[in-house]
Amino acid sequence: MGTLQELDMKERLELMEETARKFKDTSREHDENATFPFENFEALKKIGYPQVTIPAEYGGGGISLWEMLKHQEIIAKYDGATALSIGWHMGIIMDLGEKKSWDEEKYRKVAADVIENGSLINNLATEPATGSPTRGGRPESTARKDGDKYILNGRKTFATLSPILKYAVVSASIEGTDEVGNFVVDTCLQGAHVDETWNSVAMRASGSHDFIMEDVEVASEDLVSFRTPGRKAPAGWALHIPVCYLGIARAAQEAAVNFAANYSPNSIKGTISELPNVQEKLGRIELMLLEAEHFLYSVARKWDQSEAEERQLMGSELGAVKTSIVNKAVEAVDLSMRVVGAKSLSADNELQRYYRNVRAGLHNPPMDDMVIIGLAKESIGRSREADKEASNI
Repeated sequence: MGTLQELDMKERLELMEETARKFKDTSREHDENATFPFENFEALKKIGYPQVTIPAEYGGGGISLWEMLKHQEIIAKYDGATALSIGWHMGIIMDLGEKKSWDEEKYRKVAADVIENGSLINNLATEPATGSPTRGGRPESTARKDGDKYILNGRKTFATLSPILKYAVVSASIEGTDEVGNFVVDTCLQGAHVDETWNSVAMRASGSHDFIMEDVEVASEDLVSFRTPGRKAPAGWALHIPVCYLGIARAAQEAAVNFAANYSPNSIKGTISELPNVQEKLGRIELMLLEAEHFLYSVARKWDQSEAEERQLMGSELGAVKTSIVNKAVEAVDLSMRVVGAKSLSADNELQRYYRNVRAGLHNPPMDDMVIIGLAKESIGRSREADKEASNI
């Protein structure tokens, strides 16, 4: 078995399918015990997956967003928690390299560690008191300047990947200023540790524990950026969120179709797949997921083909993709369970796990209300612009 970078795209996707298929064997065990699937990440590192979204100029694979999403959908079909977890790393390391938003040497150092050792990175911004950073709360985590160092203290929640994370990019309020900085914290540093708090009914194997900082010392160059007030720049890489739930929905669909094609109660001839009411449900599932696929991948392709200036105008589209795909995925899993009936609620049935996991998407950013209100404001703005142009004729 080679690494992904040594193959063409078709071969890369085939290798990912071969690799991720094995994740299904342990997904139930990790879900039931809320344990972290270290073996899945070792398998992904073995084929060189963590580095393929690093731009080629830094030694990575430089794959497109479209291809990254295809890989993520494959992983999610077999283990949703693994897909969501690795997706954060894949998107963040891609985005940083493309936008060059860090000091060049700092990014090169982290990228080299990813390439050589499979080290993983994630942004940790959510806190108990502030909730999601997308709502604009100021972090209670603090950074105190001390000579050429900063001293960090605080607690970050929903720290996905925490059992295996090497680099945590944490937001913290800089004492004595109104600024909020983003600091790269090596999780091996003294005072940094994980508090194993994760006990959600969804994405139980994502290792989204709390990350604690107690007088953690970081160098001045570890302050990599500042939070800027106002609307965040559009982020194509965040499409790893909806594609994860699309993959879960496809897995649920497959389970429902297989059940329908093989279940033959003695009250009918043949299997339930021949019943019109079952076919109607399966047809609706396929329709929703086809719509979801085309929307997601067409926007991803547009992102890949657009220049930076055009990408700045895609925020509403990206938000709409997330909201549309996640809600379709939730409905598709629900319909899949209706096909299977009460058996789908058995703890032994994979569908109940898909049901719990797919609902996590409703709470990943951006939130539905923010997307819908944003779309409304955009349509109102277009109407006003049209009225203004008409009045000037």
